Amino acid sequence: MSVVKINVLTVPAEQRETLEKRFASRAHAVENSDGFEWFELLRPVEGTDTYLVYTRWRDEESFQAWMEGPMKSAHQGGGGEGGERPKPAASGSTLWSFEVVQQAAPKGE
Repeated sequence: MSVVKINVLTVPAEQRETLEKRFASRAHAVENSDGFEWFELLRPVEGTDTYLVYTRWRDEESFQAWMEGPMKSAHQGGGGEGGERPKPAASGSTLWSFEVVQQAAPKGE
């Protein structure tokens, strides 16, 4: 079954808009990656400054290939004034990894 990767980002309140804009304008390389199945950016609604970046992959190998290829390239390039990289919007990051062992979808009507 699939694997899920959740990047847990600590984002100060003053950086939330910046983070969301950066995700909205990202290169979309993940959607074209072999083995990619799903992406969601989850905004906290109360009691935390933690965003969750949820991605689902066919297998661990597909995720690792994306990490070493398109993701690595996207995070190494310039992008700011004078070719400088913009300051990260998140003040901390942790990656959680899961295997999907059960799943359900709505039944058709």
